[in-house]
Amino acid sequence: MSNQKANVFIVDDHPLVREWLTNLIHQQPDFLVCGEAETAPNALQAISRLKPDVAIVDISLKEGSGIELIKNIQSVCPAVAVIVLSMHDESLYAERAMRAGARGYIMKRETTKKIIEAIRQVLGGKLYVSKRLTTLFAKKFINGNVPTNTSPVEQLSDRELEVFQLLGQGFETRMIAESLHISMKTVQAYCARIKEKLKLASALELLREAIRWHEDQQTK
Repeated sequence: MSNQKANVFIVDDHPLVREWLTNLIHQQPDFLVCGEAETAPNALQAISRLKPDVAIVDISLKEGSGIELIKNIQSVCPAVAVIVLSMHDESLYAERAMRAGARGYIMKRETTKKIIEAIRQVLGGKLYVSKRLTTLFAKKFINGNVPTNTSPVEQLSDRELEVFQLLGQGFETRMIAESLHISMKTVQAYCARIKEKLKLASALELLREAIRWHEDQQTK
């Protein structure tokens, strides 16, 4: 049996979180943190070069999108097992992350023991989600559709949800364009589609709804 350690790469825009994860992972005799990044572009570049066994990725990043980063990692380095570690509610983001190519989703409020358990599970070729999510996915599979009490926000595409989330955080159009590396015109097009899907009449209504939704997410 090989004594080689499994390489883990950390992507999070909070230095304290990266430090905490590094210390946690280095307590395991068979894990090694081989690198870290706080932006999606830097993460993709480093992961392409280092080819870690596991990448732990947050969804909210200073530059770029965690969901898009997962898709790009799977495109460039499909052998890298991605685990999402996020403060965002799993009921809204986990399915999107798994569709993008993640093999695990765990919320930051979970215990350190579960984070290590998630890493070991995906290294073993399995998926890792909470029991709550397993039940939700099973119900969707059995029913063959989305439950009728689904939030309208869940109708948004991954990109639309990212724009909506940034609006709720107080980002202006230019700031959203810079953060997601897209044009202002593209951001405006996403906003128009979001208004249509959420049945909102104006840009002001959209902004109010985005702020309200973001505040609700913070209290979950």
